[in-house]
Amino acid sequence: MGEREPYAAELRARRDGAGLTQKDLAGLLLVHHSLVAHWEAGRRKPSYRDAQQLDKTLDTGGTFERFLRETPFARHFERAALAEQPATRIEEYAPVYVPGLLQTADYARAVFVAARMYWPEELLKERVANRLKRAEVLKRDLPELGFILSEAVIRIPMGGAAVMADQLAHIIGLIRSERIRLQVVPLAHGVHAAMGSMVCLMKFADAPDLAYVEGLHSGTVMDADCPEEVQLCRDAYDSARTAALHPDASLRLLETVMEEYRSHVRTLQSQQHSLAEVELQRRG
Repeated sequence: MGEREPYAAELRARRDGAGLTQKDLAGLLLVHHSLVAHWEAGRRKPSYRDAQQLDKTLDTGGTFERFLRETPFARHFERAALAEQPATRIEEYAPVYVPGLLQTADYARAVFVAARMYWPEELLKERVANRLKRAEVLKRDLPELGFILSEAVIRIPMGGAAVMADQLAHIIGLIRSERIRLQVVPLAHGVHAAMGSMVCLMKFADAPDLAYVEGLHSGTVMDADCPEEVQLCRDAYDSARTAALHPDASLRLLETVMEEYRSHVRTLQSQQHSLAEVELQRRG
């Protein structure tokens, strides 16, 4: 299973020190005992709220909350995130969310809030800042960056119309600067091999290729130990690329959808202005 996370050993030591079984602790936290077992095995991390409850129940003085603050990435993504820096090429298919490397601050914030409704403001700001730091690779010549998005990515109004308009403008700017290559798979195309999961492929100058796939609060890194799986991920990505629009047509679609969002924002602003005028007249 590999080396356990430091918080896992700490949790077991604290629980044992308090004379509690996993079931005892789970009962105090109002969670299933299997979740405590996952925490102690390092397979899962406590949520921020769970970490606060652990600190309170075990009287740690904030130990588990600090563990969360000191970890910039989810455990399942940490290895893939670190691999982005030395990579010479990164290619990613995104079925639902804008890829993390391309996200604006407001979009990233909306994604975090959607994934977990309870976020202390300070921790939320830290998570957004950590995500934006990953985009430092955009300022370098390498890695080469290629992205394929399902049309759903640009149609789902994550954070609202204004956030989406700014997000698409950011992506369009990166395309026009020729820093990234991006294509969109239209919803009308139907099925393709990659549509069920996010797929990321990385190449390196002096190391085997790496593949990363991600699901709900989980992810898997595949490398030289499982070359067949890496090739399957490559095949799925190529399937999505075959289904995608040409880059020029993809850019035009992005621009069209961006203008739709901007039009929606203008309509809302006009409606709000009209309502404000009516309210002023009513009070007058």
